[in-house]
Amino acid sequence: MCAVSGAAVAFSVAKVKKDDLCEKKIPVIGVMGAFVFAVQMINITIPATGSSGHVGGGVMLAALLGAYPALLSLSAVLIIQCLFFADGGLLALGCNIFNVGVIPCLFVYPVIFKPLLVKKITAGRISAASAAAAVVALQLGAFAVVLTTRLSGITELPFGTFLLLMQPIHLVIGIIEGFVTAAVLCFVYKMRPEIMESTFERTAVKSGASVRNVLVGFVLITLIAGGVLSLFVSPHPDGLTWSIKKITGTAEPAIKDSFIEKTTAIQDKTAFLPDYNFRGTDAESKGIAASVSGLAGGALSFTLAGVTVLIISLVKRKQKKPKNSGTNTAVSV
Repeated sequence: MCAVSGAAVAFSVAKVKKDDLCEKKIPVIGVMGAFVFAVQMINITIPATGSSGHVGGGVMLAALLGAYPALLSLSAVLIIQCLFFADGGLLALGCNIFNVGVIPCLFVYPVIFKPLLVKKITAGRISAASAAAAVVALQLGAFAVVLTTRLSGITELPFGTFLLLMQPIHLVIGIIEGFVTAAVLCFVYKMRPEIMESTFERTAVKSGASVRNVLVGFVLITLIAGGVLSLFVSPHPDGLTWSIKKITGTAEPAIKDSFIEKTTAIQDKTAFLPDYNFRGTDAESKGIAASVSGLAGGALSFTLAGVTVLIISLVKRKQKKPKNSGTNTAVSV
């Protein structure tokens, strides 16, 4: 799965490099990466289940940035989460990028979301497309988790039981994400419709259209989400952890494997805020560590996502720059 996701990311880099990358969207890509990191920290309790869920952000980013820049931005977020916050195992990174990024950005967005806006982009169509795409993306992602877990050969989770737990809980999470995605996209479309229109039509944002107000708005929302709302997240496990616990009685079944232990040791060294908490602090008492994690993670995601597309843009610009052609003069006798 690391190879599959790596190939998808490499293909996205090539597509962004080949297609016209609007320079106005470079800061938008960075800011939206930070925004998704912050909102992914906010787990919302799902009533009557003892579980919680959070926004993935794949469809939302694809609608605002385009499928390929969105995958790059989401991959940056997941890499930051994995390395610096030990959120998601290092060996599971390929699966996470595929489930959270590749499925919604490269499959669901072009197949489900875009066709619903072919005739005209309106708030109603955006809402309908967001709801449908988010639900499908979460269902496919949940099924992919069950399938890859089964194919891994290192787990004894019963396929049927695991599937019956994962799909319904992620249906509810998908509905929630649909509402959030619709709200964000309608907000952006109302403030600066050129952003979504340029993505849909694969053109540059009009020269006279400023994205400054949108950027400022998302920076403020990111600061509030990462710095304040992260203090009030649900204490319940997410859909995957909840499903595993229902089957095995424990959130993380013990698996003895030397390679897994080595990758875990790497994470232990790189994660300066493991599980969004200070080292050596009780897991149940995060407190201010959650705010620090939200702000630090948002800044790192902004930097990695923004710098990545900036480098691609600079390389592309350099390759397009015409070379000076010298003249050779030959004297014949």
